[in-house]
This record gives sequence, C-alpha cells and structure tokens, in this order.
Amino acid sequence: MYRNMNDWAEIRRRVLVDGVSRRQILRETGMHRLTLKKILEHSEPPGYRQQQPRPQKKLGAFIERIKQILKDDQALPRKQRHTAKRIWERLQEDGFTGGYTVVKDAVRELTQKTQEVFVPLQHRPGEAQVDFGYALVKVNGQLRKVAFFVMALPYSDAFFVRAFERECTETFWEGHVQAFEFFKGVPHRITYDNTKVAVSKISGKERQLTHGFLQLKSHYLFAHHFCRVARGNEKGVVEGLVKFTRSNFFVPVPQVRELAELNDYLFQRCKEDQGRRLRGQPGSKAELLLVDQKAFLPLPTTPFESCRKFSTTASSLSLVRFDGNDYSVPVRWAHHPIVVKGYCDQVVLCADGSEVTCHARIWDDEQVCFDPLHYLALLETKPGAFDHARPLMGWTLPECFALLRRRLESERDGDGTREYIKVLRLLEKHSLPQLRRAVEQALAVGAITRDAVAQFLYPREDWSATLFSLDGHPHLRHVRVAAPNLAAYTELVGGVV
Repeated sequence: MYRNMNDWAEIRRRVLVDGVSRRQILRETGMHRLTLKKILEHSEPPGYRQQQPRPQKKLGAFIERIKQILKDDQALPRKQRHTAKRIWERLQEDGFTGGYTVVKDAVRELTQKTQEVFVPLQHRPGEAQVDFGYALVKVNGQLRKVAFFVMALPYSDAFFVRAFERECTETFWEGHVQAFEFFKGVPHRITYDNTKVAVSKISGKERQLTHGFLQLKSHYLFAHHFCRVARGNEKGVVEGLVKFTRSNFFVPVPQVRELAELNDYLFQRCKEDQGRRLRGQPGSKAELLLVDQKAFLPLPTTPFESCRKFSTTASSLSLVRFDGNDYSVPVRWAHHPIVVKGYCDQVVLCADGSEVTCHARIWDDEQVCFDPLHYLALLETKPGAFDHARPLMGWTLPECFALLRRRLESERDGDGTREYIKVLRLLEKHSLPQLRRAVEQALAVGAITRDAVAQFLYPREDWSATLFSLDGHPHLRHVRVAAPNLAAYTELVGGVV
C-alpha cells in the first residue's frame, strides 16, 4: 500500500492529467492493479477499513458474563469496580483461554455504549445551586477537616463560599443567610442534592422536606428543586465550583488562627473572582451578576435567625445539654426550664424570656463547658468544696488573688475561704481587670474583706473644697442671709451649755 503522499499525488497527476496509461504505471511501479485503482479513486490514502467485525470465537461465549459483571458494578463504589484485568482473571477461572487484549477491547466497547451523554443547558438569570464540600485546614496549629458551603449562580458563574465546622441545619441556614447578603438578593429558584438537612424521606419522586428547610424557604420564599438520586450532574455548575474552590482556595492548606480568619479570606477571594470573564461570555462575572440581581427576590425586612431552638431543663449539676455537649447555667437555674438557641458560633441559654448566659459552641462530642462564675453562689454555701470544684479547674487568676486568699484564711479562722469566695463573686458585676486593681489596692492598705475590696470598685468623689459662685445668677446678689442666733441652740438643749 502506497502511503507516501508525494508518490500518491504524482501517480494521480500522471494518469489523470498527463494521460499516462495505467499499464505503464503498473510496469514502472510493479504495484497491483487494484492498488492503482484505489489511488485513482481517492485523493489520499484511505487507510485500512474492516468490512465486518472479526468473529470472536473464544470470547463469544463469555460476552454475557462480562456484561453481567459490568452491570453489577454499577451498584458499587467506583473504586471497588472491576478493571479489565480483573475481569480477564475471573473469566480464566471460568475456562476462558483467550488473551488479555481481546477482553480489554470488549470491556472498552461495552463501557462506551453505557456511558451517559449529557445535553448542554442554558441557565436563566436569578437561579442558584447549593452544595457542601470538604477540605483540610490548619486551625491554630491543628490540622482538621472542615465543611465549606458553596452557592453558585449558573448564569453569571458568581459564587459564595463560607467554611463551617461541619454540615448541619445551623450551618446550612447560616450559609444561605450569608450568601443572600453577599449577592444582595434571594435567587428565585435553588437546586439542591438530596441532603438529609433538607430531605428527611424520599418516596419515588416525592420528597418529605425537613422542618428546618421549610422554615428557611418560608422566610425567603424561593422555589426549590432537588436532583434525582445519584444525579449530581443536574447541579453541575456548583459541583465544578466545589472542585474549583478546593483546588484554588485550599491549596496549599490554609493556616489560620480561627475559622473567622479563613472566612474573611474566602469572602475576599469570592469578590476578586467576580472580575474574571469566562470563555464565550459577553462580560465579566460582575457584569453578569447585575442581570442575576434583577431577577432576584428582595431580601426580607427581618433577618432569618439561623439558630436551632428547643426546650429542656437544667440538671442538678446546673448543666444544659445541646448537640451532645453540656453547657453550664447559674446555679439558681438548676432544675428550671431552659430554652436553648444553638447558633454556628455560640449557644445561648434563656429562661423566663431573657438570656441567662452564652457560651462559645463546642463541636467535639461529649464535652462540658463550665463558667466558674455560675457556681460561686453555691460554693459560698459549701466552701469546703472549693478546691475540688470541677468548674473551677483550670481557672487562672492573677497572683494577687492567691495572696488575698492566704491572708484571709490566716486572719479569719474557718471563714477565710467563704470570704474569699465573696470577693470572687464581685466578678459577677465587674470585670477581672477591675477586680484585680481593687484587690491590689485592698492588700496595700490591709483592708481585705469583701466589703473593703468592693469600696475600691466604685469611683471616688472629689472632696476638695469648692467655692460657690454667683456668676450667671445675678438675682441672688440681693439676697441677704442673717447671721444665726446661737442662743437658740442653748434653748434646744434645755439651757445646758
């Protein structure tokens, strides 16, 4: 077969243009007449073309077996599916005597036939897609896995990213609240996967939505759309942006002091990304975002409170359990009903319609968060438990407090610890720096009781002598005050001098 284009073109020119006979070309080149016929019929070598597929005598009886293996693999994780080599090994166990290559070609052909083909979609302005991703972050020197919320606008390709400790109802809510404020509006339609935060049960095409998701939807009034099960490609824009975020914002691994610092970084990157222009788009993301915003729903006048609420009762240890962890309340609220408000960053405990206390939220499991001040009132009645009180373990106070306690216990037999606890209870109304200065002043003058220390916590009035001035009071200049008659005092005391 001639494949040299120079020879191919020259033979065609000589025969078709110069009129050289085919017989002469065959004598000069020694080629077969069918080869010359093909050269004259084609402007370039057509290559080898198989007319019919080769019969697979050895593999033919095993084709159905291969199809069944590939079908069964669809229900398994991708990383645990059969390779062509593994299928060949299993066929050998069943008596197949052919080579690996013929099996590999058959697997490739069958796999290509089952691969799904997608339709390019046109996204309308004002729509959004939401998903969560996960990445490693070094927070305060500790490497840990965090979840990050992504809301993408397919029309403009603008997106918002915020990191959280994990994916749950509160972070799902807070991600939406922050995203809506970032985009300055509410998308009229949002697409989700079938996350348990939003969908509690799936029955065919019907979905039973969670109460938390319905609360969010009722407040912002957007329409929702859920992908088919295991069809994440239906929200392919946000799926791609989750990968983009992980590859561009979390590589190398961010090193931050706290998540708030990471979220400031992510916020800035989302803003900067709006300056990009995607291939085939008429303008930058920021320009297309303006079109998105015109199709948005307005933000509600009242903000959505993204906290999970429930009622419980404080235990005999003055602890309230929320999300598997315990938080302390002042001992006077032990055995009382408590309303818990769980936010992403804090846990607020309320009673009788007002806030009782607030703690930073714990994201580990089975932990306890104590506030030492909550237990001082109880310890005042049980001073013997002071040194063994678990809520006070690890509570570090300035050195002057230890000195104060030693002096109180040496000067007040059996009552020094109780008096020291009374001093500590001043922290219920005053800050630690204020009380530290008061204690230092009290120690300097030797007045170390609770009442004495308290005197140094209040501002002293200026007792310096002042003169009354008539400036601005001209009408008082004519007032005359007579000198007092001291004899009247003698009469009051019965004439006794």
